[in-house]
Amino acid sequence: MDIKEASEILLQQLESWYTSIVAGIPNFVLAVLVVLIFGILSKKVKTLTNKLVFRFSNNDSLASLSAVVTAYIVLLVGMFIGLDILNLDKAVTSLLAGAGIIGLALGFAFQDLTSNFISGVFIAVQRPIRIGDVIETNGYFGQVKAINIRSTIIYNFAGQEIEIPSKDIFQKAILNYSKTGERRMQLNCGVSYSEDLQKAQDIAIAAINTLPFLQKDKPVELHYDGFGDSSINFKIWYWLDQEKAGPPHAGSEAIKAVKKAFDENDITIPFPIRTLELMDRKEILAPFMKNGN
Repeated sequence: MDIKEASEILLQQLESWYTSIVAGIPNFVLAVLVVLIFGILSKKVKTLTNKLVFRFSNNDSLASLSAVVTAYIVLLVGMFIGLDILNLDKAVTSLLAGAGIIGLALGFAFQDLTSNFISGVFIAVQRPIRIGDVIETNGYFGQVKAINIRSTIIYNFAGQEIEIPSKDIFQKAILNYSKTGERRMQLNCGVSYSEDLQKAQDIAIAAINTLPFLQKDKPVELHYDGFGDSSINFKIWYWLDQEKAGPPHAGSEAIKAVKKAFDENDITIPFPIRTLELMDRKEILAPFMKNGN
């Protein structure tokens, strides 16, 4: 092949490319317009999604994440349509396959992170807990300070903040003291066997009823529940208005009120009683001695 023939082949190839490029300009322009339109649409969808999520949840993290994910999905749809307009079907298929493989690999590599993420989304949507709730879960007790996608932060009333992974919050039991807005306290006590039980019951209930943080629409209950070693034991149940007092303070004030009322009415809360029998030394050693020696 001489230079002339090579030049002709090269020119033909260039002409073919030029013809293809010119013929593809309308499709290219259309593809760019589609991507631009979907880009503008993704911003609108992002704002709309943010507003819709806030109707169901006050979680900023969930709203922001949902808006970003939705915007990216819309933008990706636009890019795939643009590639299809350019007749790049194989590229679209390759991108989808690659995205699937990458997603699968990331799922295995970051199982805990993925689990926390999904659990955080469900917590934000279902809202089993809210900021400000007093809860007990995973062996921790405290007030919810923040609910993030990856974790929940609670304040333990001792000056520390505890960060609990979202999957532990979602998968394990939660004792929520604020969900119903009500809480019943229990006080255990006992009186001497010599006391008039009905009198002691009336005095204890009256003492509890003087506390300023009770729910007045629910009665104070006292039930005797057993004969102890040195006392007849009972339980007092009373309901708190949690806006006025919390459990530690309410329990302490109830103990002081009952003790004061019993003292004023000469009702005894007995000490534990132990009986000791003293034996002569010879009586103790007799089983071990032979012939009385």
